[in-house]
Amino acid sequence: MANQNLISLEQDDRIEAAAARLSMDRREFLQFCAALATTLGLPQGADAAVAEAVATKKRPSVIWLHFQECTGCTESILRAEHPTLEKLILDVISLDYHETLFAAAGHQVEAARKTAMAENKGKYILVVEGAIPTRDNGIYCKIGGKTAIELLTECAADAAAVIAIGSCASWGGMPSTDPNPTGAKGVDKVLGKPVVTIPGCPPNPYNFLSTVVHFLTFGALPAVDHLGRPKFAYSRLIHENCERRAHFDAGRFAMEFGDEGHRKGHCLYKLGCKGPETYANCSVIMFGDAGAGTWPVACGHPCIGCTEQGVGFTKPIHTVAKLKNIEPSAFLPRIVEEKGVGASLGSAAVLAAVAGAAAGAGAMVAKNLGLSHKAEEMEQAKKEGSKATESTEV
Repeated sequence: MANQNLISLEQDDRIEAAAARLSMDRREFLQFCAALATTLGLPQGADAAVAEAVATKKRPSVIWLHFQECTGCTESILRAEHPTLEKLILDVISLDYHETLFAAAGHQVEAARKTAMAENKGKYILVVEGAIPTRDNGIYCKIGGKTAIELLTECAADAAAVIAIGSCASWGGMPSTDPNPTGAKGVDKVLGKPVVTIPGCPPNPYNFLSTVVHFLTFGALPAVDHLGRPKFAYSRLIHENCERRAHFDAGRFAMEFGDEGHRKGHCLYKLGCKGPETYANCSVIMFGDAGAGTWPVACGHPCIGCTEQGVGFTKPIHTVAKLKNIEPSAFLPRIVEEKGVGASLGSAAVLAAVAGAAAGAGAMVAKNLGLSHKAEEMEQAKKEGSKATESTEV
C-alpha cells in the first residue's frame, strides 16, 4: 500500500475500516494522514505509508509514567478536537499503563504494567511525563513503593524508544527552577542517555502524535536536534512564523497591555515575548485545534518560552527577550510619522549658540591634540639624541 498514490487508497477496505474506527469518513482520514506526513517533512508518497501504518500495523504498546508534573500534558491531549485527538492517539497506540486514565488502581495497575513490559519486551514505547526528583535518593516521588528513579530505570531498560513529553520531563521544567529543593531533572539526565524530548507546558499534542506515527510508519523516531527535540517541530524560532512578525519588522510594538498598539495587534516583543529565542511550531499549527488565534501571542499575551530551557520558568515573563537572529532597524519609519512645526526664533538662536560653542570646543581640542603630538615627537627626538651621544662617548 505504501507505494500507491494516496488518492487511490480512498476505495481500499482497510482505509474505510480505519476511518470508521476514528469516526471519520475515508476522505477525512486520508487528509489527516497527508497532513501528518507534511508536518513531519516527509517526501512525496510518504502519506500513503502513513495511511498504511495507521490503518493496518499493530499498535505499539505504550507505558506512560507520571512523576513531578501537573498532568497538563495528558489533559491537553484529552481536550483537543477536530478530529478528536485522544481517539486518534488511543487508536494509533495501545496505552497499556497510564495512572491518570486507568480505571483500575493499586496492585492491578502495577500488574498491568509488568505484564505489558514482559509481553512487549524490546518493542514498547516508554512515555515519561514530569520531572524526576533526584535529591535524597529520590524519596520525594514514589509510586507503587518505588521511587521515580527506580521506576524510570526499570521501565526504560527494555523500551524500544523513550519519549519525554512536556518541559518537566524534557529538562526539569517548573519543578527544577531555583532553588529546586527536590533536585528535579529531565529524563535524559537520569538515564544518562539521549531521549526524544517534546517540550512545552503543555506541549502541542500533535507533536506527540506525529512522533508516534513516524515510529509506527518507519520503525524509528524522527530526526532530532542536539536537545533531542524532533526537528519537524522545534527547528525554527516561533518568531520566524509569528503572525505579528510584520509589525516587528516595521517597528510597531505594543508598549502596555490595552494600549492602542496592543489593541491593533502590534508586536508583543517589548512586553516580554520570548518568541525570538524560543524554538517551537506554536505559531504554525496553533494549539488545541480550536481554530485561528488559539495560541498565546494571537490571544494577546507574550510567549513565555515554555519549550526552551533557560527561558521558560527562568526569565521573568515580561523581561525583553534575547534576539537570536534579527533585530528591528532603528531607522524604519513608524506607521504614522509626526510632522514638525518648525523652530521658533528663540530656539534657533539657542541652537546656533550651542553649535558655535561645540565648534569652538572642537577646534581647541584639535589644536591641543596637535600640540600634544608635537611635544611627544620632540621628547622622542631628545631620547634618541641622548642615546646617540652616549654611544659616541663609549
